[in-house]
Amino acid sequence: MTENYIVIDELVNRLPAIPGDAVLSQSLKKDDQVDITLFSFAAGQELTEHTSPYLAILEVLKGEGSMTLGADSVEIKPGSWVYMPPNLPHSLKTKTPFVMLLTLVK
Repeated sequence: MTENYIVIDELVNRLPAIPGDAVLSQSLKKDDQVDITLFSFAAGQELTEHTSPYLAILEVLKGEGSMTLGADSVEIKPGSWVYMPPNLPHSLKTKTPFVMLLTLVK
């Protein structure tokens, strides 16, 4: 029986260079249980405050930025790992070119 697994080498280099003021994304795995997406942001890009009905885990692979999580503000950098319960208001602003892996657990 064949196992259903995915191996990706050099995840941080998976997306092309970010042009100017863009945000790029690539879905790595999406099914009824998870949605895993790799995002790349140009410096200064942001995601305005929003919520998700799903549990979310964010892993910073490259760059620096700041997030709001509810009423709190935190600085994030490579190696930062953020757990967000469903419906938590959050936002993101990048300070440098930025790459993150976002996992939504449905």
